Amino acid sequence: MMEVGVGVSSPRAAAASSAAAAAAAAAAVGPPVLSSPRAALSNRGGAHQFHHRRWAPAISPSYRAYLVALWLVGFVLVFLWQNTSMGRVRLYNSPPMPKRAPSGAVMGQWVASPPVYDLREFGGIGDGRTLNTAAFEAAVAAISERGGGRLTVPAGRWLTAPFNLTSGMTLFLASGAEILGIQDERYWPLMPPLPSYGYGREHKGPRYGSLIHGQDLKDVTVTGHNGTINGQGKSWWTKFRRKLLNHTRGPLVQLMRSSNIIISNITLQDSPFWTLHTYDCKNVTISETTILAPIVGAPNTDGIDPDSCENVMIQNCYISVGDDGVAIKSGWDQYGIAYGRPSTNITIRDVTIRSMVSAGVSIGSEMSGGVSNVLVENVHIWSSRRGVRIKTAPGRGAYVNNIVYRNITLENVRVGIVIKTDYNEHPDEGFNPKAVPIVGNISYTSIHGQGVRVPVRIQGSAEIPVKNVTFHDMSVGILDKKHHVFQCSYVQGQVIGYVFPVPCKNLDLYNEQREMVKQSTLQNISDIDYSF
Repeated sequence: MMEVGVGVSSPRAAAASSAAAAAAAAAAVGPPVLSSPRAALSNRGGAHQFHHRRWAPAISPSYRAYLVALWLVGFVLVFLWQNTSMGRVRLYNSPPMPKRAPSGAVMGQWVASPPVYDLREFGGIGDGRTLNTAAFEAAVAAISERGGGRLTVPAGRWLTAPFNLTSGMTLFLASGAEILGIQDERYWPLMPPLPSYGYGREHKGPRYGSLIHGQDLKDVTVTGHNGTINGQGKSWWTKFRRKLLNHTRGPLVQLMRSSNIIISNITLQDSPFWTLHTYDCKNVTISETTILAPIVGAPNTDGIDPDSCENVMIQNCYISVGDDGVAIKSGWDQYGIAYGRPSTNITIRDVTIRSMVSAGVSIGSEMSGGVSNVLVENVHIWSSRRGVRIKTAPGRGAYVNNIVYRNITLENVRVGIVIKTDYNEHPDEGFNPKAVPIVGNISYTSIHGQGVRVPVRIQGSAEIPVKNVTFHDMSVGILDKKHHVFQCSYVQGQVIGYVFPVPCKNLDLYNEQREMVKQSTLQNISDIDYSF
């Protein structure tokens, strides 16, 4: 039995202490008046009544009330103590409550937390010179055997050849951690060409794999405290320009046919080719990520390429690269048409992009599986060749449909808004030139900026007209006032309210109440000028 010291150590001790105090006080002054029904009855006699009168004056009325209150408090505490004790007995005699199990676990069973490993446990050495491929592979194998877990890459420079991830894995890069891709291409495995591209993007036949790769996976996270994955792409870019490579370069990070992917709080730098390529994936979130490559001299270093993907969120990222900041794709000509996987339900928001060579946000040109339901909002594009662009061509087939651009800021951009339908680059001669894409239902709302040479250039054609394009709330400061800078060709659509610069004659005019002011009959005129 627990001893009671100066302080009250438990509810049971507190109740016992109060009850003892009440009993001691009562013993010091004698029995309380009418302490029981029997005493009350016997007190009707004269002797007892006289005895009561002699004893009563010894206690003041206020002190009597105090004693009664103290007795009641003691009784209540004893009652609570007894009920609490019985409750505890019932609780201890009950079976243990099961731990809430994660999805897939058996209820009532205790589930162990996923293991956490440190790369150094597998022999990793972060000196920037030791090759750590075996350490990464061993760590991933251990996580796979346990059905999931976390691999922490601590501060240091961790040189490695390409390695694969596994399902249920978190790759965590601590602050100061940098994974370095080995520059010797002989360490990079060759993979079959992507089925929706027909062959490696730059050469026929196999392609190089990515530095960090995964396919047919679920629940994969790459995150950290802003650690870095560095592809050391300069040697690749040099060999590509000198035509010293026999296969298509590999991405920095590539995940294929996978779902529930999170990329966050890391830096991706100097990829040999596309930086982050998600191919035929579902439920992808990319956030708080910085993507860097030289703005010139780093060919095809797209930032993020969702390719035949569904349910993608890209937000709160900074991208400055040598090609498109974000490029939404879905396959190339007849191969993409046959593969038939669209990119759909994609949101890009709160992103800052710089692309001196290409565009901030592109759709295409490889879009032969179709692209639809895309929202691009709260995006700042600066010091770039183009702002937002859609590019396609005869032979692509499919569609670009239901695309919304909202709250876009353009700063020092050569061409702000671009739709180009003659981007004639094909995988081989087997494409069908009669497979023309359908392009339409595209809106541009709250488009602002300054220092833009050509705010709008929409180049449809007789084969591929652009339909149902809407401009609303647009004001872009221009550099050149001598030329017509709102350029259109084979475009049908509308302008709502005030738009600057003056829109092309192809579009209908509406006021802010959505009432038609002027209907255009010149949808098919062309006013495209590439001379400036």
